[in-house]
Amino acid sequence: MMNVLQSFLFPPPPSIFVTAMSFISFGSLANAGLSELRGKHLQYSKFVNWNVPNKIQQKQIIISSKVGMAFLYTPAFLFGVASFFIFPDEGFRFLLLRSALTIHFLKRVLEVLFVHRFGGSGVALHAAIPIALSYFISTVTMIYAQHLSGQLPEPSIDLTYPGVGLFLLGIGGNLYHHYILATLRGEGEKEYKIPKGGLFDLVLCPHYLFEVLGFVGISCIAQTPYTLAFTAGTTLYLLGRSCSTKKWYMSKFEDFPKDAKVFLPFIF
Repeated sequence: MMNVLQSFLFPPPPSIFVTAMSFISFGSLANAGLSELRGKHLQYSKFVNWNVPNKIQQKQIIISSKVGMAFLYTPAFLFGVASFFIFPDEGFRFLLLRSALTIHFLKRVLEVLFVHRFGGSGVALHAAIPIALSYFISTVTMIYAQHLSGQLPEPSIDLTYPGVGLFLLGIGGNLYHHYILATLRGEGEKEYKIPKGGLFDLVLCPHYLFEVLGFVGISCIAQTPYTLAFTAGTTLYLLGRSCSTKKWYMSKFEDFPKDAKVFLPFIF
């Protein structure tokens, strides 16, 4: 197994920080996915105050969805931009990784500003801060790990170009399904609806599926152990969030199909 991984990955860089962050990122994201399954949700979007006791609701600071969601992604985007000045020229793979991360978070900010139509639920401040920190720190660590790997032996199997293809497929599919979600509501409408169109006819959360594909593409571009650990943890979190999304829809819509798949069409 280790020999197979060594064919696809750079050796771990000589950095206690990157090594520790590999375990921390995977562990914290996987735990967040388990928390979703257990009914403890990150308080943003439709999950704000869902199954939260009234006493806790009264203490929560809720900021608007547009401000809150922009806050989640902006620090990571800004570091992506700054990385082009911090590490001016370190090869084509490094350029692709920085570009992919910067484009990913720029897309998310632009979606918040110009695509999404929010239902007025908001974002809990106590959830927004750790999520924004997670995106920022993971972006910093992916770029720093790639910087350290520049002096290490290249993997024998180069996945750079397949990674670019997967990243473009992921970001395009995610954008398309976010657009479908946005157009479910007419002007001024706030209520949630069961999504239809695109892969929504086959699976409840295709936008999560394509987000994972995008990060798989980034992992293939980077081929570092940290980026792989982050992508694996993100996948587990989004699987848990997908299951929670199904429970939410079932609680709000009596006619919601109980056998609906949540993440992979026809499978899960």
